[in-house]
Amino acid sequence: MIRASSWVMAEREERFGRRTLLNWLLAGSGSTLFGVLLYPVLRFIAPPEQAEALATAVTVAKLGDLPPNTGKVVRFGTRPAILVHLPTGEFRAFSAVCTHLQCTVQFRPDLEAIWCACHNGRFDLTGRNVGGPPPRPLEALDVVVHGDDIVLSRRG
Repeated sequence: MIRASSWVMAEREERFGRRTLLNWLLAGSGSTLFGVLLYPVLRFIAPPEQAEALATAVTVAKLGDLPPNTGKVVRFGTRPAILVHLPTGEFRAFSAVCTHLQCTVQFRPDLEAIWCACHNGRFDLTGRNVGGPPPRPLEALDVVVHGDDIVLSRRG
């Protein structure tokens, strides 16, 4: 009887060892799967910091590229800017990021305004918000024409 009892006990220890190993493997696999699924979500919520471009002046176009009464969205550092050529021949530039929900704005010649498609926000050609939900005016940029090049720079 002692032999049978020790055999049953040895079998229980062996099963306990296998069961424990399987539980650890299952827990490890589940944790790995959870991490693989959670990592992209966390990267989306907290994206990496981007350094602001050190350039204070950027050549964005040539004089012949932009006819009067048109606008063009251009890259200015890490953010977009909008360059508008008025019918009078004057150039104006602003940050192309709407002050409401950070959408990219565009020039609408039919409205004679800068327009945000997200929530129908409007800015006049001096950058002031004149319609829709944007709470602040657009950041104005300086425009300088050097020969045939149109150069944008930050004010101040």
